[in-house]
Amino acid sequence: MQHLVTEQPNATSADIDTLSTLGIVELMNAEDRKVAVAVELQAAAIAKAVDVIALRIAGGGRLIYLGAGTSGRLGVLDASECPPTFNTPPEMVVGIIAGGTTALTSAIEGAEDDFEAAVVDLKARGLSSRDVLVGIATSGRTPYVIGGLRYAQSIGAFAIGLTCNPDSELDPCSDLVIAPVVGPEVISGSTRLKAGTATKMVLNILTTATMVRLGKTYGNWMVDLRATNVKLKARSIRIVATITGLNEEQATEQLALCDGEVKTAIIASKRTVDAIAARELLKRSQGKLRLAMELPL
Repeated sequence: MQHLVTEQPNATSADIDTLSTLGIVELMNAEDRKVAVAVELQAAAIAKAVDVIALRIAGGGRLIYLGAGTSGRLGVLDASECPPTFNTPPEMVVGIIAGGTTALTSAIEGAEDDFEAAVVDLKARGLSSRDVLVGIATSGRTPYVIGGLRYAQSIGAFAIGLTCNPDSELDPCSDLVIAPVVGPEVISGSTRLKAGTATKMVLNILTTATMVRLGKTYGNWMVDLRATNVKLKARSIRIVATITGLNEEQATEQLALCDGEVKTAIIASKRTVDAIAARELLKRSQGKLRLAMELPL
């Protein structure tokens, strides 16, 4: 592993243990600035991934993340945040971590080294040719992820490798590779740091841009959110009021008439129709609010 960029010693932090606390903080912050630049250099690959994911999901497929350790946890985290943010069914974006749910909070010895375990896990989730698999391995060499990507390719699923090392072992088993190279870590080999941050940034973009393409937003408003708590209920009211011009009391009433569905409430108000007609407009527009506002009644 000594040739991996993420395993190299970082000359900048060679004397980190001699620095003041403020010096450590400033050093880490300076290193973190490199992450956004590394992700920016992968913009074209990320955009291609988004187009594929959006197309596959629109056709009934899913986005599935696969990883071990920090990489797996980040995938599970991103997947779990899609339903409340975009009102997606839990099966649309799925996170799988080597070692199962126990590995979310505890290290599972040897889980990342098992090629075949990934195949077992993906078969259990019913991976099909309609799906997209994003195999996350910052090192680019995790056997569990490589096994999963190879299986995905073998059945016709679109395989995307996400790593922080160039020319990695993910390349030959991926249809597309996203590789933000963030350089050596402040603590050598601790890829939960810059590599983990880069991974989180890429996953944020993949799901957010995909949901924008699928019509889950109107402008930058999350109009498909699921109001599952007080904060989100307040946000729903604010979104409806802002887009329709209603006051908060009127927006609350409109949401109640539309079973809390933000898009439906907006269309019902803007097009002066009931909830049933509003849902029909949304169905005809494939859920895209901007188009539903323009369709003939």
